[in-house]
Amino acid sequence: MDEVAAALEGLRTDIAEEEPLPAVLRRLAETAVKGIADADAVSVTLLDEHGPHTAATTEEFILGIDRDQYEADRGPALHAAHTRHAVRFAVRDDARQWPELVSSARRSGIHACLSVPLLLDAASESDDELLGALNVYSRTASAFDPFDERLMQLFTSAASAAISNARRWHHARQRVRHLETALTSRAEIDQAKGVLMAVHGITADEAFARLVEQSQRQNIKLREVARELVNSVRRR
Repeated sequence: MDEVAAALEGLRTDIAEEEPLPAVLRRLAETAVKGIADADAVSVTLLDEHGPHTAATTEEFILGIDRDQYEADRGPALHAAHTRHAVRFAVRDDARQWPELVSSARRSGIHACLSVPLLLDAASESDDELLGALNVYSRTASAFDPFDERLMQLFTSAASAAISNARRWHHARQRVRHLETALTSRAEIDQAKGVLMAVHGITADEAFARLVEQSQRQNIKLREVARELVNSVRRR
């Protein structure tokens, strides 16, 4: 329990707010594989507009198990995500339930799997956003019990804040990029206006109107019109 507590504390405090989401999910997987008894590998399944995919894993050899689930559109990872309940899969006991997983699991030496839903906390539990599932794989057939399920839920709960921070960081970066683009565009447009004013002896408003007219006529963005005008002057 001391090791688990230390792992959870590390998950809460070590992940910086500016860490991107793939890195956060990788840290989540690495922390879980250290804190869960009999865990030999961990993967993170994400659900998005492109369908389910493995966003992070501690071992490459389990990617085939995840991929078989996605191709069959069923399996413990998907079942845990869709039902929002933990799912334990034992190869020797549940072969009939998900037969497509048995061969790939046996090839990888995996005999048990525990998947828990990965949710992003909201004000109300019913409004929690479903991200996917956290999957723990073991070469021990008797691995995982209700206590492990509870521990996994603690891991995903601790990860929720880190994932929220990663999303905020990503959105902030996007806003900064948009602002930088806008500032650059403004500078190029002002330069183009200055060129037109100097060449044609017109006002700033008239120069801007000419740029807008050309942008609409050529059906290209205003900043591209301005950039081309400035570049043409530089080439001369």
